[in-house]
Amino acid sequence: MLKTVPHAPGRRDPSPVLASLEGPLAAWLPEQRWFAGKGLALTGLDVVAMTELYPGCLHLLVRATHAGAHSGCYQLLLGVTDRLPARLRHAVVGRPSAGPLRGRTVYDALHDPRAAALLLERLRVPGAAGPLRFEKDAGSVVPTGLSPRMLDGEQSNTSLVYGDAYILKLFRRVQYGIHPDLEVPAALAGDGCTRVPSPVAWFWTTEPRRATLGVLQPFLSGATDGWTLALGAGGGPDLAARSYELGRATAEVHLALGRAFAAEAPAPGAPGGLAAAMTARLEATARQVPELAPYVPRLMSVYAAAAAHHAGPADQRVHGDLHLGQVLLDRGRWQIIDFEGEPSRPLAERRQPQSPARDVAGMLRSFAYAAHARGPGHSAWAERCRTSYVAGYAAHAAWDPREHAPLVRAHETDRAVYEVLYEARNRPDWLPVPMAAIARLAEESRT
Repeated sequence: MLKTVPHAPGRRDPSPVLASLEGPLAAWLPEQRWFAGKGLALTGLDVVAMTELYPGCLHLLVRATHAGAHSGCYQLLLGVTDRLPARLRHAVVGRPSAGPLRGRTVYDALHDPRAAALLLERLRVPGAAGPLRFEKDAGSVVPTGLSPRMLDGEQSNTSLVYGDAYILKLFRRVQYGIHPDLEVPAALAGDGCTRVPSPVAWFWTTEPRRATLGVLQPFLSGATDGWTLALGAGGGPDLAARSYELGRATAEVHLALGRAFAAEAPAPGAPGGLAAAMTARLEATARQVPELAPYVPRLMSVYAAAAAHHAGPADQRVHGDLHLGQVLLDRGRWQIIDFEGEPSRPLAERRQPQSPARDVAGMLRSFAYAAHARGPGHSAWAERCRTSYVAGYAAHAAWDPREHAPLVRAHETDRAVYEVLYEARNRPDWLPVPMAAIARLAEESRT
């Protein structure tokens, strides 16, 4: 079932290892946090491309196919060894029982310091390895000898930190085209925006089409992300006090995005078309999550109100998935990271101009999540955060969210619908969080 690719220097023909990799990967992939096909029957695996980075270390792009023709492409770095060190036992993918790798151990090599160090070296000295292309910002100098470590807790990517100086984000779910988490920070750096760490190096593949695979950026080692700040000791009141500045930072980034991508910014978006797209997502989600179905008629009226609200900010490039985990407080100043947008949506859609109300609504929803995580009795704290954030944004942006409540409410509803589907699939215990928002927004539609 594994596809064959033409052989070339640095690249291995994947077909001989078909019998070895297919079984272990079929069992291992669905257990990974970044695997998007949870709950769907896995019907096939294809190796799109395979490159041998060094003996015993394979870089692969693997396409997983599920029932209903759904598929996704994933980036893997696999080690193959006869004797696995004890420190890597947690990274085992499997021990093939057939094929040329029979009896050997296959493991996730991103946990292996040797493989992680090799990736950094490739990025330090740009060049090619089979279909892989490694590039670097001409003005950046990356030192040698930086010890790697893997960050925990990511949902759709894997990140390696080198010596607390750089962070390499590897995109586990691969889509063809330039990735917004490379494109957007590079454009903002060119605009002079200092709210976003700029890319230092990156790598991509030419096969079967161009796709961005990873980006190296400065690592803000002393920074605290917004989610941690919200949940830490005394973090609630502190975050509420700092939410105004967070709103200001969001506005500054939006203004910079408007300048950096001015050539592609369209006229103000059509509210009717936006409402139709939101309605389609609502109906599709309600078919998959029965708890949402009773609210559909009233939520549709939220979208209708947005369609009738003809004023609003022009569509432009935005963050696309803004929440407290995507912002860092570094030496008293907010930084915004992770511009990939919602990983479940097509790359072309994530790169399209959208309303900046989308980002505002995403942060408003994140305050609600933080209040839930802190425990009962924090709804007033969340409301203070929301109010302060919107005030900070309005004071420095080209538009005021408070004057366009129907638009912001529609985007907040759309975000909550996305959360309902995500939680139902991945964290059922958290489903009450977006459902509470759904109930509130549906009730607000009556007024």
